[in-house]
Amino acid sequence: MDAITPKNDKSRGDPLVRPTVEEAEAAVRTLIAWAGDDPRREGLLDTPKRVVNAYREWFGGYDEDPVKYLSRTFEDVQGYDDIVILRNIDVESHCEHHMAPFIGKAFVAYKPSDAVVGISKLARVVEIFAKRLQTQETMTAQICDAITESLAPMGTAVLIEAVHECMSTRGVHHKDVTTVTTQFTGVFKSDADLRNRFLRVSGQ
Repeated sequence: MDAITPKNDKSRGDPLVRPTVEEAEAAVRTLIAWAGDDPRREGLLDTPKRVVNAYREWFGGYDEDPVKYLSRTFEDVQGYDDIVILRNIDVESHCEHHMAPFIGKAFVAYKPSDAVVGISKLARVVEIFAKRLQTQETMTAQICDAITESLAPMGTAVLIEAVHECMSTRGVHHKDVTTVTTQFTGVFKSDADLRNRFLRVSGQ
Protein backbone atom coordinates (compact mmCIF):
# COMPACT_ATOMS: atom_id res chain seq x y z
CA MET A 1 0.00 0.00 0.00
CA ASP A 2 1.16 3.53 -0.73
CA ALA A 3 1.70 6.14 1.95
CA ILE A 4 -0.31 9.33 1.65
CA THR A 5 1.88 12.33 2.45
CA PRO A 6 0.00 15.59 1.81
CA LYS A 7 2.38 18.38 0.85
CA ASN A 8 2.52 21.85 2.41
CA ASP A 9 0.06 21.03 5.21
CA LYS A 10 1.62 21.49 8.62
CA SER A 11 -1.55 20.40 10.43
CA ARG A 12 -1.15 16.77 9.42
CA GLY A 13 0.92 14.23 11.34
CA ASP A 14 2.42 10.97 10.11
CA PRO A 15 1.42 9.77 6.65
CA LEU A 16 -1.60 7.51 6.39
CA VAL A 17 -1.56 4.22 4.52
CA ARG A 18 -3.56 4.46 1.30
CA PRO A 19 -6.09 1.62 0.91
CA THR A 20 -5.86 -0.57 -2.16
CA VAL A 21 -8.11 0.02 -5.16
CA GLU A 22 -9.98 -3.14 -4.23
CA GLU A 23 -10.61 -1.87 -0.70
CA ALA A 24 -11.80 1.49 -2.04
CA GLU A 25 -14.19 -0.18 -4.47
CA ALA A 26 -15.54 -2.38 -1.66
CA ALA A 27 -16.21 0.78 0.37
CA VAL A 28 -18.24 2.22 -2.50
CA ARG A 29 -20.29 -0.96 -2.71
CA THR A 30 -20.98 -0.66 1.02
CA LEU A 31 -22.23 2.91 0.57
CA ILE A 32 -24.47 1.88 -2.33
CA ALA A 33 -26.01 -0.83 -0.16
CA TRP A 34 -26.36 1.59 2.77
CA ALA A 35 -28.20 4.04 0.49
CA GLY A 36 -30.71 1.26 -0.20
CA ASP A 37 -29.72 -0.07 -3.59
CA ASP A 38 -28.16 -3.33 -4.72
CA PRO A 39 -24.52 -2.96 -5.82
CA ARG A 40 -24.91 -6.24 -7.73
CA ARG A 41 -27.53 -4.96 -10.15
CA GLU A 42 -26.40 -4.38 -13.71
CA GLY A 43 -26.47 -0.59 -13.69
CA LEU A 44 -24.27 -0.42 -10.60
CA LEU A 45 -21.74 -3.16 -11.30
CA ASP A 46 -19.08 -0.76 -12.64
CA THR A 47 -19.99 2.15 -10.36
CA PRO A 48 -17.35 1.39 -7.70
CA LYS A 49 -14.60 1.45 -10.33
CA ARG A 50 -15.94 4.70 -11.78
CA VAL A 51 -16.16 6.32 -8.35
CA VAL A 52 -12.59 5.34 -7.47
CA ASN A 53 -11.34 6.74 -10.78
CA ALA A 54 -13.27 9.95 -10.16
CA TYR A 55 -11.77 10.22 -6.68
CA ARG A 56 -8.31 9.78 -8.15
CA GLU A 57 -8.96 12.84 -10.32
CA TRP A 58 -10.87 14.94 -7.77
CA PHE A 59 -8.27 14.44 -5.04
CA GLY A 60 -5.08 14.35 -7.08
CA GLY A 61 -3.76 17.35 -5.16
CA TYR A 62 -2.59 15.11 -2.33
CA ASP A 63 0.11 13.71 -4.62
CA GLU A 64 1.48 17.07 -5.77
CA ASP A 65 3.69 19.69 -4.15
CA PRO A 66 2.76 23.33 -4.93
CA VAL A 67 6.28 24.49 -4.06
CA LYS A 68 7.56 22.54 -7.06
CA TYR A 69 5.52 24.73 -9.40
CA LEU A 70 6.66 27.96 -7.76
CA SER A 71 10.37 27.12 -7.68
CA ARG A 72 11.21 28.28 -11.21
CA THR A 73 11.24 32.06 -11.33
CA PHE A 74 12.38 34.73 -13.78
CA GLU A 75 14.33 37.83 -12.82
CA ASP A 76 14.36 39.61 -16.18
CA VAL A 77 11.12 41.61 -16.04
CA GLN A 78 12.35 44.71 -17.90
CA GLY A 79 11.73 47.05 -14.97
CA TYR A 80 8.17 45.90 -14.21
CA ASP A 81 7.31 46.97 -10.66
CA ASP A 82 3.54 46.64 -10.34
CA ILE A 83 1.25 43.88 -9.13
CA VAL A 84 0.48 40.69 -11.06
CA ILE A 85 -3.16 39.57 -10.93
CA LEU A 86 -4.81 36.39 -12.20
CA ARG A 87 -8.60 36.53 -12.45
CA ASN A 88 -11.26 33.84 -12.76
CA ILE A 89 -9.19 30.76 -11.95
CA ASP A 90 -11.60 27.84 -11.82
CA VAL A 91 -12.03 26.27 -8.38
CA GLU A 92 -13.53 22.79 -8.14
CA SER A 93 -13.10 21.38 -4.66
CA HIS A 94 -14.89 19.24 -2.07
CA CYS A 95 -16.01 20.24 1.40
CA GLU A 96 -14.27 18.17 4.06
CA HIS A 97 -17.42 18.12 6.22
CA HIS A 98 -19.81 16.49 3.73
CA MET A 99 -17.53 15.66 0.77
CA ALA A 100 -19.90 17.73 -1.37
CA PRO A 101 -18.49 19.92 -4.17
CA PHE A 102 -17.95 23.64 -3.90
CA ILE A 103 -17.33 25.42 -7.16
CA GLY A 104 -16.29 28.95 -7.95
CA LYS A 105 -13.47 31.27 -8.95
CA ALA A 106 -10.17 32.32 -7.43
CA PHE A 107 -8.39 35.64 -7.86
CA VAL A 108 -4.68 35.71 -7.03
CA ALA A 109 -2.24 38.62 -6.95
CA TYR A 110 1.26 39.30 -5.76
CA LYS A 111 3.72 42.18 -5.96
CA PRO A 112 7.11 40.78 -6.98
CA SER A 113 10.22 41.63 -5.05
CA ASP A 114 13.09 40.20 -7.11
CA ALA A 115 11.46 37.70 -9.46
CA VAL A 116 8.22 36.59 -11.07
CA VAL A 117 6.80 33.14 -11.69
CA GLY A 118 5.02 31.83 -14.76
CA ILE A 119 1.33 32.72 -14.49
CA SER A 120 0.21 29.16 -15.27
CA LYS A 121 2.07 28.03 -12.15
CA LEU A 122 -0.14 30.23 -9.96
CA ALA A 123 -3.24 28.67 -11.46
CA ARG A 124 -1.71 25.25 -10.89
CA VAL A 125 -1.16 26.01 -7.20
CA VAL A 126 -4.86 26.88 -6.84
CA GLU A 127 -5.77 23.60 -8.55
CA ILE A 128 -3.49 21.52 -6.30
CA PHE A 129 -5.04 22.81 -3.11
CA ALA A 130 -8.55 22.57 -4.58
CA LYS A 131 -8.03 18.88 -5.36
CA ARG A 132 -8.06 17.98 -1.67
CA LEU A 133 -10.76 17.79 0.97
CA GLN A 134 -11.00 21.41 2.06
CA THR A 135 -12.71 24.25 3.76
CA GLN A 136 -12.72 27.38 1.65
CA GLU A 137 -11.11 29.36 4.45
CA THR A 138 -8.22 26.92 4.79
CA MET A 139 -7.67 26.69 1.05
CA THR A 140 -7.52 30.48 0.74
CA ALA A 141 -4.83 30.63 3.42
CA GLN A 142 -2.88 27.70 1.95
CA ILE A 143 -2.68 29.31 -1.48
CA CYS A 144 -1.58 32.61 0.01
CA ASP A 145 1.03 30.95 2.25
CA ALA A 146 2.49 28.87 -0.59
CA ILE A 147 3.00 31.94 -2.79
CA THR A 148 4.37 34.01 0.08
CA GLU A 149 6.80 31.35 1.29
CA SER A 150 8.03 30.38 -2.18
CA LEU A 151 8.34 33.77 -3.89
CA ALA A 152 8.93 36.12 -0.92
CA PRO A 153 6.95 38.87 -2.69
CA MET A 154 6.24 42.31 -1.29
CA GLY A 155 2.68 41.14 -0.77
CA THR A 156 0.15 38.47 -1.72
CA ALA A 157 -3.63 38.62 -2.13
CA VAL A 158 -6.06 35.74 -2.62
CA LEU A 159 -9.86 35.89 -3.00
CA ILE A 160 -12.12 32.91 -3.58
CA GLU A 161 -15.85 33.08 -4.31
CA ALA A 162 -17.72 29.77 -4.44
CA VAL A 163 -21.08 28.05 -4.16
CA HIS A 164 -21.17 25.15 -1.70
CA GLU A 165 -23.41 22.24 -2.61
CA CYS A 166 -23.45 21.08 1.01
CA MET A 167 -25.57 24.21 1.53
CA SER A 168 -27.45 24.35 -1.78
CA THR A 169 -28.45 20.69 -2.18
CA ARG A 170 -28.93 19.68 1.46
CA GLY A 171 -29.50 21.27 4.86
CA VAL A 172 -30.84 24.79 4.42
CA HIS A 173 -31.16 24.44 0.60
CA HIS A 174 -30.13 28.00 -0.24
CA LYS A 175 -29.07 27.84 -3.89
CA ASP A 176 -28.01 31.44 -4.56
CA VAL A 177 -25.60 31.99 -1.67
CA THR A 178 -21.92 32.46 -2.47
CA THR A 179 -19.09 32.40 0.05
CA VAL A 180 -16.23 34.89 -0.30
CA THR A 181 -12.93 34.42 1.51
CA THR A 182 -9.82 36.62 1.37
CA GLN A 183 -6.25 36.56 2.62
CA PHE A 184 -3.75 39.43 2.38
CA THR A 185 -0.08 39.75 3.28
CA GLY A 186 2.55 42.49 3.02
CA VAL A 187 1.61 45.54 0.99
CA PHE A 188 -1.89 44.22 0.32
CA LYS A 189 -2.52 44.26 4.05
CA SER A 190 -0.82 47.59 4.79
CA ASP A 191 -1.87 49.58 1.70
CA ALA A 192 -5.65 50.04 1.56
CA ASP A 193 -5.52 51.54 -1.94
CA LEU A 194 -3.65 48.55 -3.32
CA ARG A 195 -5.96 46.13 -1.54
CA ASN A 196 -9.05 47.93 -2.85
CA ARG A 197 -7.60 47.91 -6.35
CA PHE A 198 -7.28 44.13 -6.13
CA LEU A 199 -10.83 43.82 -4.85
CA ARG A 200 -12.19 45.97 -7.67
CA VAL A 201 -10.40 43.88 -10.28
CA SER A 202 -11.88 40.81 -8.58
CA GLY A 203 -15.38 42.23 -8.95
CA GLN A 204 -15.94 42.91 -5.25
